[in-house]
Amino acid sequence: MTTVASGRSEFARSLSPRQNSFPARPVFEDVEDERRFRKQRLAAALRIFGKLGYSEGAAGHITVRDPELPDHFWVNPLGRAFSRIKASELLLVNHDGEIVHGDLPVNQAAFAIHSQIHQARPDVDAAAHSHSIWGKALAALGTELLPISQDSAQFYEDNVIVPDFSGVVLDLEEGRRIAATLGQRRLAILANHGLLTVGRSLEEAVSLYVAAERNSKVQVVAQAAGQLQPIPHEIARHTRQQYQQHRDPGWVTFAPLFEEIVHEQPDLLD
Repeated sequence: MTTVASGRSEFARSLSPRQNSFPARPVFEDVEDERRFRKQRLAAALRIFGKLGYSEGAAGHITVRDPELPDHFWVNPLGRAFSRIKASELLLVNHDGEIVHGDLPVNQAAFAIHSQIHQARPDVDAAAHSHSIWGKALAALGTELLPISQDSAQFYEDNVIVPDFSGVVLDLEEGRRIAATLGQRRLAILANHGLLTVGRSLEEAVSLYVAAERNSKVQVVAQAAGQLQPIPHEIARHTRQQYQQHRDPGWVTFAPLFEEIVHEQPDLLD
C-alpha cells in the first residue's frame, strides 16, 4: 500500500463521520408544479405496473387526488396500455364520475371503487388496483396475506378479505361495500377478483401494491409446497410497526422503482 510521507493518504485524512439522510419529498409553492409532479408519478406508477405484467385487458387503475381539488382524482383512461401512458394523457374525474379534464373515457369500475374509497378515507391520497396474477391467485383461496416472511409482516393486521364476489364493480353501492370492509387498513383482497391498496401518497399505495403482489406469490407457492410457518403475533406486529414508523411511508420504497422506470422510459414524463 502506498502512503504519503506523513503515513496517511490525503483521502484518509479527509474522512470524518457524517449523518446522511434520504432526500425528502419536495415542497411546492406553486400548485401547478405539484400537480405536474403527481401526474408524472402516476404515469410512472402505471408504467411500472405495465413492466411488471399487472395488465389484464382494460382492467386496472391507479388514482391520486389533485393537490388543489381534493374531491377530484387523476386516473388512467380506459383502454390504454399501462406501458404506454404519459402524464399528459391522464384524466381528471370529480366525485360525480364526470371527466373534467382529458379526452378519453374513464373506466367505470375505477370510478365506482376509487370514488368511494376517496370519500370514505380522507387520509388516503391514492389507491391502486389491477388484476395481477398472484393477487388473483390469493383472492381465489379466500385467505388473508399472512406474516410468513419479514416482507409480508408489513401487512399483518393491515389487510382484509372483501368477501362475496358479485361481478364487475360498476355501481357505487359495491364501491361503498369495498370501502367499508377495507376500513382503516391499507390492503384489501377482493374475493375472486384481486388486490387493492391505498396510501397517504401515491408512492405508498403503489409500493404496497407491488409488495402485496410479490408476497401473494410467495404465500401461494409456499402453501403449495408445504405447511406455512407464520411469524408469531407479537413479532409480526412489531415488524409491521417498524415498516410504518417512517413519517412518509412509500417515499423511499418507491424511489428505486421510479428511478428505473424513468431511466428506461423517460417519455412517460411528457
